Amino acid sequence: MIRESFSEGNSWIHGIDPRLRVTGATAFAVVVAVSYDFRTLTTALLLALCMALSARLDFREVMRRLLAPLIFLLLLWAVLPWSYEGDTLKVWGPLVITRPGVTLCAQISLKTICLMVAFMALVATMTVDTLGHTLNRLWLPDKMVHMLLITYRYLFVIELEYQRLVRAMKIRNFHPKTNLHSYRTYAYLVGMLFVRASERARRVHSAMICRGFNGRFVSLRTFPPNLRNYIFLLGISFSIVVLVTLEWMK
Repeated sequence: MIRESFSEGNSWIHGIDPRLRVTGATAFAVVVAVSYDFRTLTTALLLALCMALSARLDFREVMRRLLAPLIFLLLLWAVLPWSYEGDTLKVWGPLVITRPGVTLCAQISLKTICLMVAFMALVATMTVDTLGHTLNRLWLPDKMVHMLLITYRYLFVIELEYQRLVRAMKIRNFHPKTNLHSYRTYAYLVGMLFVRASERARRVHSAMICRGFNGRFVSLRTFPPNLRNYIFLLGISFSIVVLVTLEWMK
């Protein structure tokens, strides 16, 4: 299920207005995504690491979350350098390593790690419900925000329903095998999960109407203006200007 291990903390980043964090992370991501100069990408990676240090992120948890993209990048490094056309950099037997292939792999790797670390520092340090209310205050459509918040809330409920059905199967001495009975049982499991989710959605909707739901979720968390908001806004704006300048000067 969803883990919010970075959301609880008292670092300098945690006290910044979530709207500034989301806006800054989005602007930073756009600039990094369209950059190709290695000076720009290296500077962006250093800035992302500074953000992670400012947020006091746990190093082991950061590496755990980077594990999946790192595996993808290893597969990319195993295929792209010798399958991408261009000037020859090195010849290893039947494999011809091309300079454009290595360059492209390095650019993709730097961008991926940089954006992952930056979003962990700026966005993952807030809870999902805070993120939903932040997106609503940034004028995203209400329906998208409602889908995010309700999905987050009831993923755990559906997971409990799934565990309950699995326990019922085990009590009835079900042992999965590669036969028609096992396939049919799993199909019944998925179908029953959808039926229970639909029934739960109907009851939740009725309960919300009974409680006077008017189409808006109210957040009790407030982030009043303070000095660190202005410092962060100045810092992220200066960082983006530096990155754009480095990319333009190439």
